[in-house]
Amino acid sequence: MITYSEHANISPEQAIDLYTRPTLGERRPISNVETFGAMLAHANPTISAWDGEELVGISRSLTDFAYVAYLADLAVDEQYQRQGIGKQLIEETKKRLGASCMIVLLAAPKANTYYEHLGFEHNPRAWTIKNNSI
Repeated sequence: MITYSEHANISPEQAIDLYTRPTLGERRPISNVETFGAMLAHANPTISAWDGEELVGISRSLTDFAYVAYLADLAVDEQYQRQGIGKQLIEETKKRLGASCMIVLLAAPKANTYYEHLGFEHNPRAWTIKNNSI
C-alpha cells in the first residue's frame, strides 16, 4: 500500500536514488549531495510517496500558495509507474495550494506527453536561463 506524506524526512541520498530510477537523474545534479539537500530543504510543498520504508515517488514544488506553484520535480520509481502515484502526488500538491493557484512545470523529455491526460495545458512560451557558474 502506498502512503503519502508532506512532512517525511527525506535524505538527499534517498532522493538521488529515486531520481536515478525514472531516468530523471539525467537532468538533475545527482552527483551533488549538498545541492540535493538544499533542493529538499527549500522546496515547499514536498509530497513523498512511500511503499513501507522505501521512497517511491516525490512531488517537489516552489510556490507563493496564492497565484502560482512551480512543480520543480515529479518523480516515480519506474517499477511503480502506471499505478496512479504521479497523479496522486499532483493531487496532494493541489490540496495544499490556494484554490486559484495554478501549477506550472517544465516536463522532462521522456515525460512530455504524460501531463496532458492529467488536465495540464501545453504552453510553448516557457523560457529558461542557466547560471554559468553551475
